[in-house]
Amino acid sequence: MEKRFYETTFIINSSLDDDHIENIIKSVEDMITKAGGTIVSTERIGRRRLAYPIAKRNNGYYVSLEYEIADPALVAKMERTFHHNEDILRALTLTLSPREVAAKHNRQAEAAMQTKQAEPTSPPERNNGEVPATTESDEKDAPKENAD
Repeated sequence: MEKRFYETTFIINSSLDDDHIENIIKSVEDMITKAGGTIVSTERIGRRRLAYPIAKRNNGYYVSLEYEIADPALVAKMERTFHHNEDILRALTLTLSPREVAAKHNRQAEAAMQTKQAEPTSPPERNNGEVPATTESDEKDAPKENAD
């Protein structure tokens, strides 16, 4: 069977402590790996304000997982698990083509390169208060004084 790429983004109740949130993320990752899938990336986006209240909550902890699995039945099982778990407010799973995955990783690599290039370089060295020596071109450019 051919493996397919998926991206699942889910929102966890942000009022939970960090250990409990990590346990939920770990259980989802374990569910994928136990079914023979491989996790490509896990992005912990963090606590954010929701656009509208969900289950009387205004904030949530966002997590995005990219993974590949051979059995699409796992996606349905994960959706059921998300639906029955009261700590998970919402979940969305998308099927990604290999072309989309490659494009996404290229965009991330380009963004990383741009931020690396944008980092400031070391400041120019100063001459420790010394007066720089004048050159001939400096003398030619300097205004001449009239001896009148």
